[in-house]
Amino acid sequence: MELKTTVYQKSNNNSIVKLLKESLNDIISSHFLAKQLAIRDIKAQYRQSYLGIIWAFITPLTTALIWVILSNSGTIKLTDTGVPYPVYVFSGTLLWSIITDSINAPMNNTNGARGILSKINFPKEALILSGIYKLISNSFIKIALLIFFLTVYDVGFHSSILLFPFAFIGIIFFGTTIGLFITPLGMLYNDVGKIISMGLGFLMYVTPVVFVIPKQGPLKTLMEINPLTPLILTSRNLLMGQNIDFLTYYFVIILISIPFFFLGLVFYRISIPIIVERMSA
Repeated sequence: MELKTTVYQKSNNNSIVKLLKESLNDIISSHFLAKQLAIRDIKAQYRQSYLGIIWAFITPLTTALIWVILSNSGTIKLTDTGVPYPVYVFSGTLLWSIITDSINAPMNNTNGARGILSKINFPKEALILSGIYKLISNSFIKIALLIFFLTVYDVGFHSSILLFPFAFIGIIFFGTTIGLFITPLGMLYNDVGKIISMGLGFLMYVTPVVFVIPKQGPLKTLMEINPLTPLILTSRNLLMGQNIDFLTYYFVIILISIPFFFLGLVFYRISIPIIVERMSA
């Protein structure tokens, strides 16, 4: 009698589409948890700080002040920006801080939850959403101060300012997309965070943050191909009512970011449980 042989194989149900759908569902279902985590972290952030909420904008403010002093003293000569230089440099450093914070937010938030990741089973995407909530909260304070600067220096308000929130969301979306890919590596190796900080420090000087794009030379080329340039310029020009010269490039960057954002979610969803298991081993 011939015996029947049955071979059992593990079914491959974890397709990218399935993982992405699960990740998006978890983002939606965990919004309340994300909000509570954000509120907890925001309160803890300023509870033991004497200056409190001032720390939200003190870094871009001091950076801007240094460049204003250098410009006024004649130490450096800068091309005309079209608006009062203090407004130009403060808006640039403020927008830059939002970009850097959005890139670092997923990694910082996930690293900050190391203690509960291995003990409590919850949607890990809540940490991403919580980081975005905190970033938006801190950014509102910075933007309010920037609007105050616009009033003090009599820059005026233009109808284009109504489109600024969309550019602001684009900055956060772009930064979060990069952060999703960096986070797993940053949890495994502390060097990643330091490399990112050094890299962003260099990129700031090839982005029109504190000075305009030169009319010629290699720095002009670097600034024009830099994907962070349209994010900074479009957002700032909408605030100032200036001509938007990099609008097409801005939309190209955002459109390219969309599929990478979804890939980043899948990468995050696959890698974080593995890393948590490795940390708790």
